[in-house]
Amino acid sequence: MTDVYLGGKVFTATSRRWATALVVQEGRLAYVGDDDTARRLAGAGAGVTDLGGATVLPGFVDGHAHVINTGESAQHVDLWGASSLDDVQRAIAEFAAANPELPRIRAHGWRHDVVGGQPTRQMLDAAVPDRPVYAQAFDFHSVWLNSAALAEVGIDRHTVSPPGGEVHRDAAGDPTGYVDEIAMHRLVYPVLDDFVTADDRDQALRQALAGYRASGVTAATDMALDAVDLAAFARAESAGELTARVAAYWFVAPTGDVEQNIEQVREAAGHAQRHKSDRLRVVGIKVMIDGTIDGCTAAVSRPYVTGVGAEPIWSLEELAPVVTEADALGIRVAMHAIGDEAVRIAVSAVERAIAANGPRERRHRIEHLEIAEQADVERLAALGIVASMQPVHCDPAIQENWRAMLGDDRVERGYPWPYVTEAGGRLAFGTDSPTSPHPPLRNMFIAATRRSAIDPSLPANIPAFALPLADAIEHATRDAAWACGAEHLYGALEAGRSADFVVLDRDVFARPVDELLEAKVTRTVVGGVTVYEEKPL
Repeated sequence: MTDVYLGGKVFTATSRRWATALVVQEGRLAYVGDDDTARRLAGAGAGVTDLGGATVLPGFVDGHAHVINTGESAQHVDLWGASSLDDVQRAIAEFAAANPELPRIRAHGWRHDVVGGQPTRQMLDAAVPDRPVYAQAFDFHSVWLNSAALAEVGIDRHTVSPPGGEVHRDAAGDPTGYVDEIAMHRLVYPVLDDFVTADDRDQALRQALAGYRASGVTAATDMALDAVDLAAFARAESAGELTARVAAYWFVAPTGDVEQNIEQVREAAGHAQRHKSDRLRVVGIKVMIDGTIDGCTAAVSRPYVTGVGAEPIWSLEELAPVVTEADALGIRVAMHAIGDEAVRIAVSAVERAIAANGPRERRHRIEHLEIAEQADVERLAALGIVASMQPVHCDPAIQENWRAMLGDDRVERGYPWPYVTEAGGRLAFGTDSPTSPHPPLRNMFIAATRRSAIDPSLPANIPAFALPLADAIEHATRDAAWACGAEHLYGALEAGRSADFVVLDRDVFARPVDELLEAKVTRTVVGGVTVYEEKPL
């Protein structure tokens, strides 16, 4: 079957940026160009859709996401709008009262400045004293537990913090209820995972995919994949329900033992051999070199305003063998590095891998790069490392604490996207959902303005770093696909690639940029199949 789409304003994200027509055959684009040629190529029996001048974009590729967590978080207490501790406590208490059958309460989205920095178990006990409460920070790098939750996961005064994370304690030595980084992954998540069934994960994935279809996300790069999430993706693929393409990075945590670390890399390589379809691919590993600036756990070369810094989760000596092994096995490495010291470690680890393994095609990447020295950005560009960044993280509405913790000139070079492109590097955009909202048009508004999608009246966050809208969209489509090795399949509209595209309700290139916050996706197409269509009123 051949389908032809005519009369559109088609942004291709290729060197030929504009077209008016698409011809789709067997799920792929057979032609992208003018209407007359498209009609001739499609032939008399083709299905014809008149786009009526609508704007068409390549399907958005979320370059950094936590897909199943995005669906799960939609079912928890949403604390994103909370502006005080009272707001947080009230939202959690009201949700608990409305859901008396739930054995435990899950919440997400609180900000450190709202709860006074590091919150305590007593604050949550005041809201819900009789059931475990787990409240995830907005950046998903720390979790806040009440007394019942601490008891449920078995954290007490005798619990030892693992390398790369901390169970915070009060003056008496008792846990405060604030647990961050690797301690959260090792001590809290495994217990919570035991309460989540395969059906729960399948439902969370369905919810995330529904959100993707409605907002125009046709592919996502899933970070921090584990066995249970991989199984859920595989079930969805087998059932024909994976309506967004997924390229995934297996999470590797430091163990303190070189051989155990490398064994995790080899496990990921095995998954990469087994999962390499056009809907589900395991493409590499994910490591977290540091934490966040809001939590003062990002590794920075100069101290925070508190006068202290933070040690990296992975030192260069620990990380380099892991990166070198992954590089030798032909899988990619994604490295979470927010602080400038962590960025330096990431770049140096790739440099060592190149020295060890010699010339080869490689697309290792650094995630976030919220502050980085120009010299390190130039090094990463020269080494071919992708800068994977998230415009939604620099929304001015969530920057007060970020700026306060740095407190110096570093705040004026935060989220330096132009540094990357000017150095000749590849820049890929994503959202890191659920740490931020996943809809891509909001992301593009922030990229093009450095203004807030939450409160557009706020002053822009370093407006000189804003990008032309067309460039931002290319970073969120073509470049995000290239970063995970999918440029032959999706990310741009040209003959031979999959017919993954979205139709908008307005021309976002011609209309005022603020309309990106109002614009809607009216149709989402994946592999030539319409997976979402807005119903007329």
